[in-house]
Amino acid sequence: MPEGPEIRKAADAVEKALKDREVLDISFAFETLEGYEDILTGATVTGVDTKGKAMLTRFDNGYTIYSHNQLYGKWMIRNAYNYPKTNRQLRLAIHNEKKSALLYSASDIEVLRDEEVPDHPFIRKVGPDILSETVTKEQLRERYTSRRFFRRRWTTLLLDQSFVAGIGNYLRSEILFLAGIHPSLRPTDSTPQQIEKAAEATITLMEQSYRYKGITVDPDIAERMKAEGKARNQYRHWVFRRSFQPCHICRTKIEKIEAGNRRLYYCPTCQAL
Repeated sequence: MPEGPEIRKAADAVEKALKDREVLDISFAFETLEGYEDILTGATVTGVDTKGKAMLTRFDNGYTIYSHNQLYGKWMIRNAYNYPKTNRQLRLAIHNEKKSALLYSASDIEVLRDEEVPDHPFIRKVGPDILSETVTKEQLRERYTSRRFFRRRWTTLLLDQSFVAGIGNYLRSEILFLAGIHPSLRPTDSTPQQIEKAAEATITLMEQSYRYKGITVDPDIAERMKAEGKARNQYRHWVFRRSFQPCHICRTKIEKIEAGNRRLYYCPTCQAL
C-alpha cells in the first residue's frame, strides 16, 4: 500500500493538472456517485489535500471528493481524454481542457459537502499529517508519551493511522532504526533519548521520503552506493527489505521478523534490547 509520501506525491500531480481549471467532464464508476457528475461539471478545482493515505480534491462549489487508494489504487495524469492502455478498472475521471486525472482500481471514493469532511469516519479518527500540516517534534513527543498510546508496542502503534497519519510498513522499520528502538519495546519502555529520536525521525523520514522519491537512507550514502553500481533495493532504506545485508552503520546483518502479521526489519546491534 502506498504510504503518506507517495500519496502526497500523487496529490501534487493531481493538483498540478487540475487546480484553478474548470472541470469540463467528470465520471464515476459507481452508480451511487453518478448524481454528482452534473454537480461537479463546470466547477473549478481549488486544491488537493492529503490526510495520511486519503486524498481530498476540493471544488469551488462547496464539494470535496474523498478518495483512498487502499492497496491497488493508482492515479494517472494524461493529456485530456488520452486514456492509457491498462487492465486496471477506471473508477474516477476528471477532465479539463488540457489534462485528465484518472483514478484506477480504488474502491473507496465519496463525494462530500465541505462541512461534512471533518466528520468523515476516516478523517475524524486519523492522526496528524506531517506532509500537509504543521507538526512539531514536541507535539509528537507528547503524543508518544500520552496515556492513550504509551503502553502500546511501537510496532503496532506506528501503523495505527489514528496515531500519526501516513506511516506504513517501510517507514515503521526506518523510524525504529533511526531511534535505536528494539521492535519489542513500547514508548513506556523507551528512554527519553529514544522518544526524542523517534519524534525527530518520524518527521525527517516522512519529509525525506517525499523529497527523494521513497529513499530514506542518508542521501550521501545512497549517492555513493548508486555510483558503485548497487541496486536501488540495496541503498534505498536503512533496514527495510535489507535482510542479511550489512547495516549501513555497524555492518551487522539486518534481520527480518513478523510484527503485526507484517514484515519488519531491524539491526540487532543498533537496536539492541
